[in-house]
Amino acid sequence: MMVPVFFGMIGLAGLIGNGLVVLVVAANPSMRSTTNLLIINLAAADLLFVVFCVPFTATDYILPEWPFGEVWCKFVQYMIVVTAHASAYTLVLMSLDRFLAVVHPITSMSLRTERNAVIAIAVTWFIILTTAIPVGVAHGVLFYPNKGINYTACLFLHTEGYNLIAFHVSFFLSSYVVPLTLISMLYIGMLARLWKSGAPGGRVSAESRRGKKRVTRMVVVVVLAFAFCWCPIQVILVLKSLEMYEVTHVSIITQIVAHVLAYTNSCINPILYAFLSDNFRKAFRKVVWCGAPPSLLIPQGPRTGETKTTRTGNGTSNADVL
Repeated sequence: MMVPVFFGMIGLAGLIGNGLVVLVVAANPSMRSTTNLLIINLAAADLLFVVFCVPFTATDYILPEWPFGEVWCKFVQYMIVVTAHASAYTLVLMSLDRFLAVVHPITSMSLRTERNAVIAIAVTWFIILTTAIPVGVAHGVLFYPNKGINYTACLFLHTEGYNLIAFHVSFFLSSYVVPLTLISMLYIGMLARLWKSGAPGGRVSAESRRGKKRVTRMVVVVVLAFAFCWCPIQVILVLKSLEMYEVTHVSIITQIVAHVLAYTNSCINPILYAFLSDNFRKAFRKVVWCGAPPSLLIPQGPRTGETKTTRTGNGTSNADVL
């Protein structure tokens, strides 16, 4: 009976936390940078995950059957894959943004604009939404007997020729291994540049470098949290598809814990922003404690560790205001 409690806590925390992130950034023009647009996108993906995935996974552990019908079964499985990939590849975009800001701080200013960030986000969502369509097709409601009663379950339709192993292995690779590999390559490139030059750009002010370091540190922590939270359930799902995961009381509990850990990732990012960003922390306080209207949340001016927003012909450029 503790399963619905844990999933309920995750859902509530995810709704409140990610909702606050979207509200804070959307209400503060001074916080609208390329990085923060990507943060809003990550929060939106987490919100969709919390709404469409967490409650129904909890239902699987509580009820003996799937009560929501064929269409909702396909849609929920589709959204699980979509939101997982959206989160992963938003982290790739955030890491690419950091790579450009650190390795090419001057030349990348014309690339790191709000308009280009929106285009990158839109293209990413389009690719994910279209390529995930087969996932919905390959899931459906099946009947299984239990003590003389036929129950329904939302399952992968392996009986109709779809390959469960191919599905889980491809999901593991595309939503976990590939994005983390890309992220690792970007950060290795950043470290190589820093070791080679000793500084990420002589013409960039010390204040700007401090701001970039703080933003980069925050992105690294968010990426590590994603990798840690999703690793156990990804491995378990692959092992189950290969029939290498023995079903015992302990293994069932382990899978529940792994699911809870993975889904916790959808609600911890706002906490990380609050700990690692002064601007987010102060904006959160004003919204939660003071009830200040959005117009009062705008900072009065740049502080140490922040970078002023600049303008280019293509829109707002690589401001690292967090």
